[in-house]
Amino acid sequence: MTFRWRILLILAALPLLLPPALAAGRPTETQATKPESGATSAVPPGMAVITFRKIFKSSSPEYVEIKLAQNGSGTFDIRQLDQQPKPQPCQASPAITAKIFTLAADLHDFQDIHLDARRRIADLGEKTFRYDKNGQSYQASFNFTLNSGANHLLEIFEGLSLQDQYLDQLSSTMRYDPLGMNDVLLRLQSDLESHLLPDPEALVPILNQIASNRGLLDIARGRATQIVASLTRRR
Repeated sequence: MTFRWRILLILAALPLLLPPALAAGRPTETQATKPESGATSAVPPGMAVITFRKIFKSSSPEYVEIKLAQNGSGTFDIRQLDQQPKPQPCQASPAITAKIFTLAADLHDFQDIHLDARRRIADLGEKTFRYDKNGQSYQASFNFTLNSGANHLLEIFEGLSLQDQYLDQLSSTMRYDPLGMNDVLLRLQSDLESHLLPDPEALVPILNQIASNRGLLDIARGRATQIVASLTRRR
């Protein structure tokens, strides 16, 4: 038997020597599989979810969507309209979560309520509040409203949107633009002093990462430490 024929016989018998899953091209238990992308937020059955959505063309960002379950878990998706959806997980504090759901209850969970002031004013972006529970959904949309409860709820969600943008920006700056970190922290510090962020303690984990990251400038690490200390005193 020639050398060529021996090689052909070995190749022909190879599938019989491999495990069935591997021979068929399927991953075995020891093979790594690529995880699916996208954020998941576990919401137990029967738990209410409130969604805030804002669409404001030619602004930055143009699209904001925050979903928050009654247990505080949720997702945020902040982007331009021509970008693909990419929701990220988030967690709100019990105090902020309770406040949001209390305000929604005062607005009858957006059932049969008209919030738009119907006045001839500039386009401020379409805002929508939505309530989902047990297959039932209610929502109300407006450009501008005079309802004080709705404005309070809008203020909280606008603050959470800004907060989530900081969360994303701090993470990306730490990875791609470490020299720009101190500038981002300066803006964050200013907005914290203006009380624009309703739940700033949610930023503490990433601020601690910044403070301990030796790849960043000392001034940025020190500022992150100062911000964490100020947030700790507020508790």
